[in-house]
Amino acid sequence: MNANIHINPITRIEGHASVKIFLDEKGEVKKTRLLIHSLRGFEKFVQGRPAEEIPRIVTRICGICPWMHHLAASKAIDNCFDIRPPLAGNLLRELCHLLAHIGDKILHFFFLASPDFLIGPEKSHYSVRNIIGIAKSFPALTSKVARMRQLVHEMLESFTGRSIHPVASVVGGFSKPMLEEERKELLKAASKLLDFALFSLEFAKKDIFGPNQDLFENLGTIETGFLGMVDNSGNLELYNGNLRLMSKDGEVIDFSPEEYESYIEENVVPWSYSKVPYAKIWGKGLSLKIDDPKGVYRVNSLARINVVERISTPHAQEALEEFRNRFGRPVQNTLLYHWARLIELIYASERVIQILNKKEITDPNVRKKAEPKAGRGIGCVEAPRGTLIHDYTTDKDGCIVKANLIVGTTHNTAAMNLSVEQAARSFIKKGYIDEEIINRIEMAVRAYDP
Repeated sequence: MNANIHINPITRIEGHASVKIFLDEKGEVKKTRLLIHSLRGFEKFVQGRPAEEIPRIVTRICGICPWMHHLAASKAIDNCFDIRPPLAGNLLRELCHLLAHIGDKILHFFFLASPDFLIGPEKSHYSVRNIIGIAKSFPALTSKVARMRQLVHEMLESFTGRSIHPVASVVGGFSKPMLEEERKELLKAASKLLDFALFSLEFAKKDIFGPNQDLFENLGTIETGFLGMVDNSGNLELYNGNLRLMSKDGEVIDFSPEEYESYIEENVVPWSYSKVPYAKIWGKGLSLKIDDPKGVYRVNSLARINVVERISTPHAQEALEEFRNRFGRPVQNTLLYHWARLIELIYASERVIQILNKKEITDPNVRKKAEPKAGRGIGCVEAPRGTLIHDYTTDKDGCIVKANLIVGTTHNTAAMNLSVEQAARSFIKKGYIDEEIINRIEMAVRAYDP
């Protein structure tokens, strides 16, 4: 597939991808394609393995969000063996899940996304427009950000032994209880994370969102539906709940993760290793035509903020109300993923404090005994990049015979293609492209944190 313009690689993303841009005879953009190069193959790797090994294996899918794969797989294997962890085990899992969210959001917003705005796509070479450039221009901010990200890793490591590629969640619950001394120390640290989350949103509103209003209104903006997790009252959920699919007109359908195949279809395309899911429940199939997309929905922070009725923690709810007063619902502006991500940072920090204040968190009963057997289990969590589904089938010996994984970036594949094409059409005229235009096209991808 030869292209007139090939942006390779896309920089400052958590993976490997490129963009091919095809021009017509007048040098105008005819179509674009986002190519995902990573062939993970985990759906095949895990076949034949004992199910209890899977939560430890799949952490290698992603070194940035291993906890999400660890916990989605744990939930799925629990369901294969028809077992429900004790309350304390579930609370400990959710606690780790939220801490991992916090670290991930800090990483993406400040290290990968903020150089586009604090340094600017038009003011410097890509060799300067990165975290090193931020560190040189904003040393106090960089030090603060690095310390908060380090704190998250220290919290996870002090309690579970590992912050990356964890082994703490086990079939039936958690591997160890939390001691009262550990709870108190984590609670102290969690208050610092909340302070930083609140600071981050105020800083971004003043120094990023305000000065770049035109970009946030226009760059990569498309009209799609959205998918995210909610609780029974429609509140934001990141660890456990039902899925809500919202059309671009705001109509919603709620369903359990176990029903995902009735609502979502996975499509294979010839130009990418990534599957391209679409909402088959809408009955229109999949179309990636920029002027008339069909079946396309988005996940990740903006999607979650769109589908929820409210957020159950006070500071995050206040931030959500301000967001909706300014932009409405559903919000289609792609770069507002960054704003939504900071609202979730506040929620995750508040929710960590809520969990650590629950007396049940130190209950020594954190695990139920599991017996391997034949079954099918689906585990679903909200990863930073979006709805994460692990689906496993076991034989009578408890070994994996079938696996299907849909990760957050996969859900967003169709939408990223459309956002890239919108950005390319906006900036490329008569075939002219330069460093600034390249970076603006990349910004449309980075907003999704793929």
